[in-house]
Amino acid sequence: MQQLIQLIRGQDNRLVEALLVDLAQTHLDDFDTLWRPLLRQFETEDKFWDWVVKKRISISSDNFESYAIEYEGVAQGLIALETQWHRSWIVPEQQLVYVEALASAPWNRVMIQQPPMFKGVGTLLLNFARRRSQQLGYSGRLGLHSLPGARRFYDMKNMMEYGPDPDRDNLVYFEYSQLREPDR
Repeated sequence: MQQLIQLIRGQDNRLVEALLVDLAQTHLDDFDTLWRPLLRQFETEDKFWDWVVKKRISISSDNFESYAIEYEGVAQGLIALETQWHRSWIVPEQQLVYVEALASAPWNRVMIQQPPMFKGVGTLLLNFARRRSQQLGYSGRLGLHSLPGARRFYDMKNMMEYGPDPDRDNLVYFEYSQLREPDR
């Protein structure tokens, strides 16, 4: 899969063309060599995520998918989705796309770099997941468990918060119902 998208450059708010693509080895290398040292330096909550495992799962199982946003050959954001096993907390008989993991490159995070190199990477990935849900016939339903530091982001995206989930290390569960439109 390859889809042309537009990123907002942080320094001047200009739009630049980027690609949304299937997660590839080059993106995993970017995570390990470019992202991880900064994630560790800034003690981010996702510094220990293993995107190699996430990619391996998406290759070996039809219900897992992984994607990257790439600009000039460098990964700017990563997302891993599960597309068949999860049900809505709102209406349990309805399926949804579940976001296993979503991450922006460290230089795109305002708590690490001001201004960020690119704005809106997380929003683009979240909106892509909503569209993927629509493509699968799930009417845009989307669920995820948020790291504590990302809760405000999902609140600002108008996702409904359903509180801590004891089955997922008390991470807070968020969901988009089929009626909400994704933010632009």
